[in-house]
Amino acid sequence: MVKSLANSKHNLLVVEDDAGLQAQLRWGFENFEVVTAENREEAIAALRRYEPAVVTLDLGLPPDPGGVTEGFAILQEILQLSPETKVIVVTGHDDKNNAVQAIGMGAFDFYEKPIDPQLLNIVVERAARVHALEAENRRLEASVQSPLDGLIAASPEMHKVSRTIEKLAPTDVSTLILGESGTGKEVLVKALHKLSDRSEKRLVAINCAAIPENLLESELFGYEKGAFTGANKTTPGKIEVADGGILFLDEVGDLPLALQAKLLRFLQERVIERVGGRHEIPVDIRVVCATHRDLKKLIADGDFREDLYYRINEATIKVPPLRERLGDAVVLAKAFLEKFSKQLKFNVKGFTPQAIQGIESYNWPGNVRELENRVKRAVIMADTQLVNDEDMEFEEVDTSESEPFNLREVRDAAELRAVQRAMSQTEGNISKTADLLGITRPTLYNLLKKFNMDVADKD
Repeated sequence: MVKSLANSKHNLLVVEDDAGLQAQLRWGFENFEVVTAENREEAIAALRRYEPAVVTLDLGLPPDPGGVTEGFAILQEILQLSPETKVIVVTGHDDKNNAVQAIGMGAFDFYEKPIDPQLLNIVVERAARVHALEAENRRLEASVQSPLDGLIAASPEMHKVSRTIEKLAPTDVSTLILGESGTGKEVLVKALHKLSDRSEKRLVAINCAAIPENLLESELFGYEKGAFTGANKTTPGKIEVADGGILFLDEVGDLPLALQAKLLRFLQERVIERVGGRHEIPVDIRVVCATHRDLKKLIADGDFREDLYYRINEATIKVPPLRERLGDAVVLAKAFLEKFSKQLKFNVKGFTPQAIQGIESYNWPGNVRELENRVKRAVIMADTQLVNDEDMEFEEVDTSESEPFNLREVRDAAELRAVQRAMSQTEGNISKTADLLGITRPTLYNLLKKFNMDVADKD
């Protein structure tokens, strides 16, 4: 059984084809449970079975029958299957080029032969400590509940939305959230509620498009006993139930005109009358509305009251579609994959490079909801620990866009996209992002500042 991080001994995987050196290393690490492997197949099997904190990998392993360098192939697969594992590559004397290449691929450290078990033990101990600290840090981060935890984003566009939520939450202004279907408007409403002074009271939601017009009035305002056939008892409506809290009217653009007038009166007077009732009931709530429809067009067509529009639109939050949120698709996909792997109890660890490329290039007409559904299906259908592009069921789409001719705009757009991709791949690690982009940390910080990307350093 694999020992936990709290145990005194970590698992160490030694990948070495020299039997004598294997034996030497097996007994050279007193503080580790040592597992050995001679080739790629054994190494990957041991990685999956024992989940080692540290791996020592001989880069000088003979190539496979296809001529692929075995050591680098093993390194790449380990980093794909278990990015948290610390890999220490062991190289021949004066073989620094391979060592540098391995570090660039993501290896933790390197060690030159001939092997001194005592010195190598120090390097391995250090890697194990870093692994344990990172695991503890992830555990602590997961235990801290933030009101914006449900909002997963890396793009400047969504960071701007997050800041808007934080500013509007303590106020009591009526808020209108605009965005295409599936962009995550309900997640923003929940965050707004948690950050508000009304967080101890209820958040009551009603979808104006999902309830028949003849039932919607009683759902919103409630009804008195005997108001209509079947009204056997007095029942409060959603507005009354939300007293002291927040009322969320989803798809408010589908609200019938007759009810728009009654809602407007409530927003002006802050009192309601139940269906069949004769007395006014004061209600103290904050109203938050959302819609994917163009309300100004509906006003021009006579389908939405202009006075109601301005009453519910004291503040506006515009949620960009996923195709305009550079870098968010990959970040969200990884979060959904982790969620569904645990929920469905499937051992799926990540995406192949081809799947990542597909996620980045696909237009996502269904936005975050479509992405979530595709990832869930892919987790179920995946035959390996990595989801591929076939599992994601990508169809060929025309991704050509109208490109600007201005070279500065083209360069800025390319730089922004490269930084977003690298940040999503490294999960915000500044050092790894700089290495991936082939630039220094100060240069990366300048780029982050240039593009208004307020990203916390996760080194």
